Amino acid sequence: MMTRDDHVLAADLATEAGELLLGIRERDGFGDPSALRAEGDRASHVLLMESLARLRPSDSVLSEEATREERLDPRRLAASRVWIVDPLDGTREFAEEGRADWAVHVALWEQGGLAAGAVALPAQGRTLTTAEPPKLPAFEGGRFRIAVSRTRPPEFVQRLAVLVGADLVPIGSAGAKISAVLTGEVEAYVHAGGQYEWDSAAPVAVAQAAGAHASRIDGSPLTYNQADPSLPDILVSLPDLASTLLAGIRDLHR
Repeated sequence: MMTRDDHVLAADLATEAGELLLGIRERDGFGDPSALRAEGDRASHVLLMESLARLRPSDSVLSEEATREERLDPRRLAASRVWIVDPLDGTREFAEEGRADWAVHVALWEQGGLAAGAVALPAQGRTLTTAEPPKLPAFEGGRFRIAVSRTRPPEFVQRLAVLVGADLVPIGSAGAKISAVLTGEVEAYVHAGGQYEWDSAAPVAVAQAAGAHASRIDGSPLTYNQADPSLPDILVSLPDLASTLLAGIRDLHR
């Protein structure tokens, strides 16, 4: 029996996994970052998989931490409901003391589209969810901000920023970057350096529920629960900026 609404369940599970990760950080400390990252990935994955097996036993799951065989299971592609989860998005930031730009992603894909999702930002003390989508900030015009990777910002995004009159803001995980668009820390996120479905499914579900623009960088739709979970590029922005950014990207790729 489904004891919780899917939106609420996504939020509850992301928040619970985030609390577990905060406890691991406090317990293990930051002396061995590699071990801390591995334990965080493992423990959060186990919690989410066991919880979904108990609460949604008929649904399939695609997790970043699944084995290759589990990811290729043909039953997932035939399923009408698939949970797409990233137990720890931003492992690098998770293992750096004082950093809060890491996340837990829990999304539900149902019959062709994202149906529910939540992004927990545990070190920030909040969870963004499709149950109560955040209210998008208004764009007042002028220069705006684009979130980019801390360690490997795509070169074309630097050229894009010059073209459209934007400043680049380095932020850690993909979930933290998209969440920053929804909370007003930046106005857009552009990425073309390679990602997978679990990197964006949950934050895109929340972004779409909030009314933000979310697409591939060529403007085509983001699609999930594919045989190949690679989803190499993404644009999320306030709706008023989408046409400007898409036109700029087209100009740079001519």
